[in-house]
Amino acid sequence: MALAGALSVQAKSHLLTETDGEVYTYLTFEMTDGTKVSVSTSSLTMTFSGNTLTVGSQTFTLSNLSKMYFSTSNESATGIEEIVSLDDEDAEIYDLQGHKIQKEQMRNGVYVVKTKNKTRKILVK
Repeated sequence: MALAGALSVQAKSHLLTETDGEVYTYLTFEMTDGTKVSVSTSSLTMTFSGNTLTVGSQTFTLSNLSKMYFSTSNESATGIEEIVSLDDEDAEIYDLQGHKIQKEQMRNGVYVVKTKNKTRKILVK
């Protein structure tokens, strides 16, 4: 028999403390694609309805969630960083389909740039 309706949960942020006394100020959700979204624990309200989780103003499909945990900092991140120069001789540029391209072939979009020290995602506008 299926459970119908929605389940709502509220958390009081003053109860969310680490053993060393530091307060967890965010509930962080990690998606299956590695992206993270953090929601403030202040007056936190969570609602489950079917395959959907709503936390504050954020809505998640449960099948897209990898994990969730309390944290002390906002871990929402796109993973996109600014790169000062693509002129590094060792830089390899790939499109999101994994094709290696030349700098001159770049158009608006997201690319992966690999150097010997780091791999980064970049956004070209």
